[in-house]
Amino acid sequence: MQILRTVAELRQWSREGRKSGQTIGLVPTMGALHAGHASLIRAAAASCGQVAVSVFVNPTQFGPHEDYAVYPRTLEADCALAEAHGANVVFAPAVEELYPTGAATFVEVEGLSSRLDGASRAGHFRGVATVVSKLLIAAEPDRAFFGQKDAAQVAVLRRMVADLRLPTEIEVCPIVREADGLALSSRNLYLSADERMRALTLSRVILETKALVAGGERRSGTLIAAALETFAMEPEICVDYVELVNWATLEPVETAVPGSLFAVAAWVGATRLIDNTILG
Repeated sequence: MQILRTVAELRQWSREGRKSGQTIGLVPTMGALHAGHASLIRAAAASCGQVAVSVFVNPTQFGPHEDYAVYPRTLEADCALAEAHGANVVFAPAVEELYPTGAATFVEVEGLSSRLDGASRAGHFRGVATVVSKLLIAAEPDRAFFGQKDAAQVAVLRRMVADLRLPTEIEVCPIVREADGLALSSRNLYLSADERMRALTLSRVILETKALVAGGERRSGTLIAAALETFAMEPEICVDYVELVNWATLEPVETAVPGSLFAVAAWVGATRLIDNTILG
């Protein structure tokens, strides 16, 4: 497996693969890879002849008081995991490679970028859209693979790809969970043992919401109220949002229909976690 450092190298690799008739897959990540990322890489390898995994902690999607400086950076282990699950190359650029000195161009998906995570993390989705557009332009993939855990991000990127007419399919893979239900996240590494137990409240809320919907409840207000009641049982958890939205627009809906996104975000200690389910 190759480790590529420049956009020119990644583009050359992609174009050589396409010349030989291969389908190109891209798995964008910020590293600290875990079993959730591994599932994306396997999905890419199953449907694409050549797979690139990008490992890049993107500075523009972090706020001024967020965890950019301490975000886990484990490139050697990331490369080993990527290779074990079917990646052909890892793209691990320096910040200056994707953001040259004086860079002044950003991509922003208006409307969607201010909803859900974008409402509490100003500029976050602008950073995500910018770096993913750079990666799609560099790698020229046929398909790019993302996890459902980042469902709001998926909505933003789908809109961006459609608006810019980029020739890449956005593939969404299911959430991967620990045995006890906690959605896998690189930020789980921040949790103390006590916080790890409290964090299970997020997945419990998701399970309870699914059960309510399966039992016939469809009203947004009722679903959200029930979720907030469960969160209130853990007073040390600080809820960011509990929302029922249209997955394409991220706008609130009054009634759950098949395909509606029920999403939650909460602070467990100093760690912000997210979870969701696609209803129906």
